[in-house]
Order: sequence, then structure tokens, then C-alpha cells
Amino acid sequence: MASASDGWKYFFPYLSFVFAILYFTHSHFAAKLFIGNETVRIKKTSDLPLRFRSDGTFKILQVADMHFGSGIITSCRDVLDSEFEYCSDLNTTRFLRRLVEAENPDFIAFTGDNIFGSSTTDAAESMFKAFGPAMESGLPWAAVLGNHDQESTMNREELMSLISLMDYSVSQVNPWTDGLSNPTQDGIASNIDGFGNYHLRVYGAPGSTLANSSIMNLYFLDSGDRAVYQGKQTYGWINESQLNWLRNVSQEFRAQKQDPLPFSDAFPPPAPPALAFFHIPIPEIWQLFYREIVGEFQERVACSSVNSGVLKTFASMVDVKAVFMGHDHKNDFCGNLDGIWFCYGGGFGYHAYGKAGWPRRARIILAELQKGQSSWMGVEKIRTWKRLDDEKLSRIHEQILWDSRLSG
Repeated sequence: MASASDGWKYFFPYLSFVFAILYFTHSHFAAKLFIGNETVRIKKTSDLPLRFRSDGTFKILQVADMHFGSGIITSCRDVLDSEFEYCSDLNTTRFLRRLVEAENPDFIAFTGDNIFGSSTTDAAESMFKAFGPAMESGLPWAAVLGNHDQESTMNREELMSLISLMDYSVSQVNPWTDGLSNPTQDGIASNIDGFGNYHLRVYGAPGSTLANSSIMNLYFLDSGDRAVYQGKQTYGWINESQLNWLRNVSQEFRAQKQDPLPFSDAFPPPAPPALAFFHIPIPEIWQLFYREIVGEFQERVACSSVNSGVLKTFASMVDVKAVFMGHDHKNDFCGNLDGIWFCYGGGFGYHAYGKAGWPRRARIILAELQKGQSSWMGVEKIRTWKRLDDEKLSRIHEQILWDSRLSG
């Protein structure tokens, strides 16, 4: 009969053999999986969740209407001959890289018409080129679609699926249900119009009493492209199914803040403020032509003829403090409707129409936390300004959009 010592004699050689096989497999095959002739590549992700910095700030770069075509062969529109020796989509790419370097944002929000579909024969290739600087930066970013993105070789669902799979993208095709009573398909809400409706939570500063709490929310909505209403062509609009989802999400966030915080220097704050991002402006924006604004109102508001009640919904939700949109490239103003600021990003892309001599531009949004006795607290203030694509990346039109100390 074999003794126990005989068993141990074979155990260690066997264990060494197993480890050798595992090492060989990992070294030679783990990084070389194939589908057809293509190497499988895992999507790169940023540090998540989104959160405020240790200095109590969270900065967003809004990029509206890149209108990217096919790269160097796609010419610019509405630029002066004296501005550039040669101008193409690469000027748009250069502008985005300059902004990321100069502003060092925490997050990039692309608000539609990312590509100009009719100017490319390969939508996927154009998307990768358009979002290239964002992916190179390693920053988390998200996008919604405009009315031109789907005019090439991919439909809106396919485009949002692709965007959601790109490096460092936190975009979603449509919202995860998060326990809400919506019919689902693989955990994604299926009874909601459009593609690219989702929300993102921004958490408190690291080491603060609210580090594990969502203290600001970002809502992204698909405003559609074109539609027929009562026999007439019009731009798309945000539908009731989307607004219903948004109301539910907002209510859920507000409910989370009803219980007192279990920290000595924390006080029950108001519901976390929210920012909304979509492409096509709502019909009420034209009213701002007769009101005080910050920025320039230079073209008519190209909105839908359908008023689906977006403003009324936002006002009833209470948490939305500012909305950021695109579509009308020569408008770059912010104006207040029912206590909510609506801000254009201003035309960003060089293949998009613009105004010769009027620099391309982008919007910066900065949220700042309140300082407690021993820790950063909830959001105290939200500010914005614009950057121009000139020699100095000029900073203009800085303003406060929301201040918790002044709100009711």
C-alpha cells in the first residue's frame, strides 16, 4: 500500500506542470483570440464612476455639430480665405485636441451631428475619426445623435451601438431599467422612442462624506432627426415615452435624497441638480429673441413644429438647472425659460455651416461643490463660458447658471 509520502512525491511535479500549461496558454493565446481574421480587442474604459475632483470641481466640455466628413479631403465651409492656407475636417480635429489640452475637462459631451452623413461613404470610419481625440485623451465621454448622423451607411440604432462600444465612451443605446417598471430587452428599456436616451451619475469628491453618493445627474436625450407631422416635414422632437422615463428617473433621484445624511457636518441638501443634453432645440427657444441673453442670437430657431412639453416637464422635475443643445450653429447664447437655462454650444466643426470671420467655438460647463466644515458637500454653483478657435483660444461670455445659495 502506498504511503502518504509517495503521494506528495508526485503532487509538486504535477502542480508545476499545471502552472506551466497556464503560463504558456496566457502568454501565447490570451491576447491572440480571433474572430475570422480580426483580433478581439477589449474596449478601454476610464476610471468610473464619474466623480468630482478632490478640489471640488467637475468640468464638462460640450462639443456641438462637428459635422465630420471624410477627413483631409472634406473641405471647410464659411471660412475666410485669409484664415487658412487649406482647411478640412482636420481643423475640427485640431480644435478638439487644443481644447482638451487647454481646459483639461473631466468629461466630454457631444451634442449631435457628430458626422455629416452625406459627406462620407463610411459612417463608422467617420465616427472613429470624429471621436478620435476624445478616445486618445482617455477621458470619459458621451454622445447623442443629431439630424445628420444617420445619413450615411448606418441607422441611428447602429450608430449609438457603435458609439457605446468606443474606447472611453460611457454612452448608452438606451437606458438600463434600474428597477423601473419598463418592458425590457436584455435589461435595456424597449418602450422608449429613439436611441441614445440615458442618464449618468456624478459622484462626490474622493474622501468626502458624499464620495459614494450621486450629487449631480446628466440626462441625455434623442431629439430625433426629421419627421412628418400633419402631412408636413418637420424636425424631430422628444417624445412622451422619453419624458415619462425622465420623470421616473428624476423622481427616483429625488427620493434618494429624502433621508438625512449620516454625517456630523452634513445637512439635508436639495435634490441633486441635473443637466440635460440633446441636439434639436425646443420650440420655446424662439421666445428668447425678446429676452435678455448671454451670447449671440444670429439665426432662426430650427425646431420641430411639435411642442411635446419638454419645458413643462423639466420645470415640473425641479432638478434640471440647465440644458445644452446644438443644431443652430450661429447661435451660441444662453437664455432662461421658467428658471432653467437653455444654452447653445455654438458651431464647432469646420465642415458645418457657420459665419465667415466668426470663429468656431465650444462651451465649457463647470460645477463646483460647497465646502463643509471638514469635507466637500453637494453642488453649490454651476458656471459656463465659451472658447473660440482663435490663436489664444479666447474665453468669452462667462456666467453663473445656478447657485444653490440663491435658489428657492
